[in-house]
Amino acid sequence: MTVILRSLETAVPDTIMVQPQVRDVFAAQPGLTRLAQRLVGAAFDSSGIETRYTAVKELTLEATSDDPVFFDQKELRILTPSTKTRNAVYAEEGTKLFIEAARKALDAAPGIEAADITHVVTASCTGFFAPGPDYKVVRALDLDPSVQRYHLGFMGCYAAFPALRSAKAFCDADPDAVVLVIAAELCSLHVRSSNNPDTIVGSSLFADGAAAAIVSARDIPLDGPALSLDHFETVLTPVGEEAMAWNIGDEGFEMVLGTYVPHIIDEHIVGALEPLLARDASLKGLDYSEIEHWAIHPGGRSILDKVEAKLGLSPEQLVPARETLRNYGNMSSATVLFVLKAILDQPASEGNNRICSMAFGPGLTVETALLTRIGASAAVSEARTAGVSDDADAAVPEDLEPILSQAGA
Repeated sequence: MTVILRSLETAVPDTIMVQPQVRDVFAAQPGLTRLAQRLVGAAFDSSGIETRYTAVKELTLEATSDDPVFFDQKELRILTPSTKTRNAVYAEEGTKLFIEAARKALDAAPGIEAADITHVVTASCTGFFAPGPDYKVVRALDLDPSVQRYHLGFMGCYAAFPALRSAKAFCDADPDAVVLVIAAELCSLHVRSSNNPDTIVGSSLFADGAAAAIVSARDIPLDGPALSLDHFETVLTPVGEEAMAWNIGDEGFEMVLGTYVPHIIDEHIVGALEPLLARDASLKGLDYSEIEHWAIHPGGRSILDKVEAKLGLSPEQLVPARETLRNYGNMSSATVLFVLKAILDQPASEGNNRICSMAFGPGLTVETALLTRIGASAAVSEARTAGVSDDADAAVPEDLEPILSQAGA
């Protein structure tokens, strides 16, 4: 039985943040040291990002507010609302993103109706409320009130993989299952001005967005490209527990993004891939570059640089990840689904159509997935013969370079 990701759609808020404009605002905040001002400029300029999206409508230079909460546009001051205030925006605006992405994914799945959905799996780490986004989606899309709901909270950037792995498990257990998976993040809710290098780097990278997928093993014809969900693996690196974390503070959530994160990934990425690739005998002995597609979570430009160099991948194989970073920034758990969407949207090739995907998060956790890009014609039979093995089931001063490594400098 082959479990297929039948549709994958994305959604972003309306407000666009242009990276040079945001950089200038952050660099002009009162209380910054000269070192922090230089770090702001270097972090934003080296991020590999041109535009990002935010659900915080105040975070723009084009509008004004008589009673600003997040950003005083007249004074160009970044304000410090409480965690409660930020979370209230998450509950309102995050719900909209969850529902929009879910509706688009359902509309894009031929042969699947709202009444067919048996499970809803949501993932997010940028806010909390109950009844949560899983409940809101069921109500908004008029799903069966008996649909099974699961929310994966506060995992961080890798959460899309546990969500998809859960969907696959549900479909493996029940061939009639149809699972709606949604990852949505409002990272921009938690931006703040600070002299702390971790906070500055986070402010240069994070953004808002959502992605949703329909997953099922039902034998329904496809009318476009889809993904066979072949294998998933999880690896915890032996070091890095303190290098990447996501904590709750009084004025929003606080990112810990240690300077050594890209080096940890560089040192342990090969070992993290071994259990995944061992699941498919057809990949034994192949160079990494011989796997056609690589969907890497673009946590930052330097992480993509490390992955490309360590695995000997071509620049073309990292284009979907780099373009996602450039156009959308780091949207935490939703980001790798944007990368997979970019691969699905590419013209069909005559290559092997295998996809190796990776995401990194607190712990340091490395989640990996092996997938196969399939088309509308004989989709299920193609997936079954794709090699899946059933029995293996700006110039930066030297003193700033270590601080900037995780931002891509």
